Amino acid sequence: MAEHSDLGFWGELVAIDYLKSKGYFVSHHDWRLGHRDLDIVAIDNSTKEIVFVEVKTRRDNLFSEPEDSIDADKIKNLKSAAAAYLRFYKITRNARFDIISIIGTTDEHHTLRHLIDAF
Repeated sequence: MAEHSDLGFWGELVAIDYLKSKGYFVSHHDWRLGHRDLDIVAIDNSTKEIVFVEVKTRRDNLFSEPEDSIDADKIKNLKSAAAAYLRFYKITRNARFDIISIIGTTDEHHTLRHLIDAF
C-alpha cells in the first residue's frame, strides 16, 4: 500500500474514534458502490441526522489546509455517492456533509478539526 494510502487510512481511523467519542454511531467506513465511495457514514445521535464524513489527512499544512482539497467536483461526487447510499438503503432521514481535517502522523502528534455541515 502506498504511504499516502496508509496515512489516509490512519486518518479515517482517528476520525472514527473521534466521532464515537462524540456520541456518533458509525454505520459504514470506506463504503463503496461501483465507482462511488464515502469515507465514513455515521448517525449524529443528538440530531438523528445521517452524516456523510469526508476525511482529509495531511502530514502538515505548509501549502494548504487539508479541507482545501475538496473542490466543486469532489463535492458533486460526494453528493452523488450520498444519494446512491440513501437509495441503496432506502433511507429518508435528514442528511448532512461534514469534513474532518487531520494534520499529523501519529496518535500523539496530530490535530483534528471537525467542520459540521461543511457544504
